[in-house]
Amino acid sequence: MSFKQFMKELNGSRVEGELLKTVLYSLVTSFIVIGILYFLVLKNVTNFIPKYGFYLFLAAISYALILPVMRQVRAYKQFGCMSGMMIGMTVGMIAGFMSGYFIGATNGMFIGSVFGMIFGSFLGIWMGSCCGIMGMMEGVMAGFMGGLMGAMTSVMLLNDHLKLATIIMSIFTAVISISLNYMVFFEMKESERQKKEDYSMTIIITFILMILTTWLMVFGPRSALFS
Repeated sequence: MSFKQFMKELNGSRVEGELLKTVLYSLVTSFIVIGILYFLVLKNVTNFIPKYGFYLFLAAISYALILPVMRQVRAYKQFGCMSGMMIGMTVGMIAGFMSGYFIGATNGMFIGSVFGMIFGSFLGIWMGSCCGIMGMMEGVMAGFMGGLMGAMTSVMLLNDHLKLATIIMSIFTAVISISLNYMVFFEMKESERQKKEDYSMTIIITFILMILTTWLMVFGPRSALFS
């Protein structure tokens, strides 16, 4: 019953009714950023689309699925300890693993790990702070491990169906992200939102992430495997 109610609220007046729009705004922003960069700079990069297009496309989708959770958490602001720890851990893990995975697939394990750890830990701490220090600790631990594991996994798969594995992992992380949306709704369905905001934060975060991801993939440092 709760899941049916959640599906109905995707077209409702609560914050859950803004989740699909958040995904859309994020995707549109990502594709506009990539398009502008391509016509300004990236069209001169040799084999840009075969080398990086696949990973940038899936990175845009991954970021678009993380941002709705951020919108929900920011709207409700305060969560119970267990819920907040789950939010910090899940967001940190997904953000760290997938960002580290994408950069690791094009640049190697070191730069992928560093980017994944920083990004995952930052989002994990930010979202985990909804319940205090325990959520923040869960977030930074998940971001730390997720960034390392994502980059390591992509490098280990370089000669063994890397792109197919990328699709499979993207599907798993999408399911986890949507499940977290449902969990937040389930925990807070009797509560009123504490904060209303427009979509400027979604656009700004997506813009920064796509700029960083694209720059690192194309112009960032690489390991000896990619030299």
